[in-house]
Amino acid sequence: MRLQLALNVKNLDHAIAFYSEMFASPVHKQRPGYANFEIENPPLKLVLFEHPTATENLNHIGIECLTEQAFDTASDRLHQSNLVTSDTAETGCCHAKQSKFWATGPDGLAWEWYRILDDAPHEQTTDQTSPGATCCGQQPDKTTNPDQVCCA
Repeated sequence: MRLQLALNVKNLDHAIAFYSEMFASPVHKQRPGYANFEIENPPLKLVLFEHPTATENLNHIGIECLTEQAFDTASDRLHQSNLVTSDTAETGCCHAKQSKFWATGPDGLAWEWYRILDDAPHEQTTDQTSPGATCCGQQPDKTTNPDQVCCA
């Protein structure tokens, strides 16, 4: 597993230059208004969303499960603990196909638990038809932000 930190940034190009230098890591994936880094040391998935009017820097925190077994184990444990606030769903977000679910902390902080199934889907689609299929910004019990995109 690795921690995912999703940030709102005012200027994506400036943020990419800064984080590339800070972590000595190239961008893993970049789309309009979106970029992510797969940083090896420290193990971190850094996700940047360009939101010039965002009032907070933190978008959400996630846990990327690198194997199906790790995802299933975490899902089973958190569902049994009643910490999960959405059903597990397979979703085709704008930047990857994923299995995911959400847990919400006592102070409302959204935690995304996910496993990437396809890191570069051919079509950019959002699956909102299956129950619990939620992308970033479509977190359970949150108002959908039409400018928000997905995380992977």
